[in-house]
Amino acid sequence: MKITASAERRIEAPASRVYAYIADFRQHHPNFLPSAFSDLVVEQGGVGAGTVHRFSLALGGRTASTRVRVDEPEPGRLLTESELDTARGMVTTFTVDPAPRGMSHVRIETTWETSGPRGLVERLVAQPMLRRLYAEELRLLDAYAHERSRTSPRIVPSAGRGIVVG
Repeated sequence: MKITASAERRIEAPASRVYAYIADFRQHHPNFLPSAFSDLVVEQGGVGAGTVHRFSLALGGRTASTRVRVDEPEPGRLLTESELDTARGMVTTFTVDPAPRGMSHVRIETTWETSGPRGLVERLVAQPMLRRLYAEELRLLDAYAHERSRTSPRIVPSAGRGIVVG
């Protein structure tokens, strides 16, 4: 059985800037993660495709460590984190699209495979918990982007690695 949990929100910042924040796991991404996430460690890379990182997630009274690889199927628009150490096929997708008036529309979606009684529990419990967690992450991303636009409004291209936000 395939389970999907997602949330979406309009962010008050241009899509290129928001995508750059999401793709930068060293400087920016940790700054808008909800408190349920902890111990984010970048093992390889750090910005965009090729990044490998691990983190812990406390959900439903249980904490699990996850190790993921980042890919960019559509650089500047679509970034994925694919779980490396299990066979569940868990993939989280960040989609960033331009919206009117210089804003962006961001969607976070995780899909995974499960079965049996565990699958039923995950559908009833984990799915809505992740939805709320992603809604909180998007709220924090919006606040982070707003604050950064007031304190550091520059965006500069980096050599071959997309956009780096200062």
